[in-house]
Amino acid sequence: MNLSVRVGDVSFSNPIILASGTCGFGRELKEYMDFSKIGGISSKGLTLLPREGNEGVRIAETPSGILNSVGLQNPGVEAFLQTELDFMNTLGTKVIVNIAGHSTEDYVKMVEILGSPDKKIDALELNFSCPNVTEGCMSIGTDPEQVFSLMKKLRPLTKKPLWVKLTPNVTDITQVAAAAEAGGADAIVLINTLLGMKIDVKPRRPVLQNNTGGLSGPAVRPVAVRMTAQCYQAVKIPIIGLGGIATASDILEFMIAGASAVQVGTASLVHPNIAQGLSEELSEWMEKEGVKNIAELTGSLQYW
Repeated sequence: MNLSVRVGDVSFSNPIILASGTCGFGRELKEYMDFSKIGGISSKGLTLLPREGNEGVRIAETPSGILNSVGLQNPGVEAFLQTELDFMNTLGTKVIVNIAGHSTEDYVKMVEILGSPDKKIDALELNFSCPNVTEGCMSIGTDPEQVFSLMKKLRPLTKKPLWVKLTPNVTDITQVAAAAEAGGADAIVLINTLLGMKIDVKPRRPVLQNNTGGLSGPAVRPVAVRMTAQCYQAVKIPIIGLGGIATASDILEFMIAGASAVQVGTASLVHPNIAQGLSEELSEWMEKEGVKNIAELTGSLQYW
């Protein structure tokens, strides 16, 4: 069974990538799984300078999902290069680095640093929305014109693939996807978390000290699949789909809807080795169904 896929110029041994923010830089999960059995890993979201993240309660469980308000806690780009990138390249899988800026200048500097030819990075994943940060972080993902403008500034700075991670908190996701493509994006990643709130009824306060957080997990999967299908009709660049994936069937849904690859996030917080297991499940399904090449499923959805 051929599980290999391509996202633009990048080849993956299978379509499964660990999602940013749920696997750190791979250190914690290494004792639970063989990274060479999955397609890739997307790093914890990086900012130019270190961030401590949000104070107080950061995670709240909800029906079929979780709300997170971590607030981009990370060591910063320089510390990442000194202590984490070499380690990530020992894992035997593709390395994607997720970045989030507080300004246009931040994005420019990070792409210049991380996008240089000497860095062993397979793709840069640009987070253009920061739903869990209340101050100082750009949130341009809802505005197609700003997405296009920023991409036009970033595209000439590197030859590395630039993936744009899209927020679902918009009226029409296809407009933002098209703007990213027109600006020079090599792929789009969707969806990021949905903005949500959970209230503790006794004190009548939000559970999260940030008041709101990003909803992820199975609760968001139908929205993510719908947006993947919409964007597949609207753009020609590849799509990496994510949102509540926990089974091989979930992966197949995203690929049939139009995804070339997928990312697994929240589920790995429950089962640390789930990504490796999903790869095995996909092989079993393909053998049973007589599908020899999983990439053939991408965009095979038949509408009524």
